[in-house]
Amino acid sequence: MKLQIISGVSGSGKSIVLHFLEDQGYYCVDNLPVDLLPHFVENVDWNNPHIHGAVSIDVRNFSQELAHLPHILEKIKKMGVKYSIIFLDADDATLLRRFSETRRKHPLSNIPLAKAIQDERDLLAVITQRADIKIDTTNTNIYQLQHLINIYIANDRTTEMSLLFQSFGYKHGVPLDADFVFDVRCLPNPYWELHLRSLTGQDKSVISYLENHKTVLQMKEHLIHFLQQWLAEFKKTNRSYLTISIGCTGGQHRSVYLVEQLKSHFQSIHSHVLCYHRDLV
Repeated sequence: MKLQIISGVSGSGKSIVLHFLEDQGYYCVDNLPVDLLPHFVENVDWNNPHIHGAVSIDVRNFSQELAHLPHILEKIKKMGVKYSIIFLDADDATLLRRFSETRRKHPLSNIPLAKAIQDERDLLAVITQRADIKIDTTNTNIYQLQHLINIYIANDRTTEMSLLFQSFGYKHGVPLDADFVFDVRCLPNPYWELHLRSLTGQDKSVISYLENHKTVLQMKEHLIHFLQQWLAEFKKTNRSYLTISIGCTGGQHRSVYLVEQLKSHFQSIHSHVLCYHRDLV
């Protein structure tokens, strides 16, 4: 079994993730001091398939303890326990708004909030650099975040790299967690056809409309060719996940269509393909 290490900036949703994992049967520890992580691992029977562990490590640790993290992770690895690090983040405006709405104190509350957020990112860089999965929660609600985590942990039982194809709308912001971002706003837009406006890129009439345009089919083929050419190189780096984000204006028609097409194609040649439509209501 894998140990799930949850980290991220304050206000990004770490508590939501930890509570969700706890509801899934994980034994969870919040704000575990980094130096105690090996002791936690030693006291869990990792050979028991019914036991799952998750810990939250964040800036509430002292900075000198966070600096020990690389050494401690190497120690855990030598103990024969596999781990995965999930790091959550959001843009500054969203974090400022969330703190304003909840009136919660930031862990670095002795300085202005905007500076505290930046200082926190600097302190957590030692974790960010080692994260297997990075999730941008800027435009993600509680249920979408839980859905994403469920996708990740359900597919985290393999050593093979997983592909996540994600659609999004530029008017809602570009996802921060993408490895590749492709802009398809140059393609014909079904939104301007009144009978297609309320539909999505998953509906047959929208699919038919898009596939009647040569540029759409060319875009699909070019994306497939590019990804097929470079996936092998990413696999060589022992990546756990690769996130490919496709964006159109609203994240409803063109990006959804292409994500579904890419998912279908790569499922036939790749074992672990995931799909997520961020802005699809």
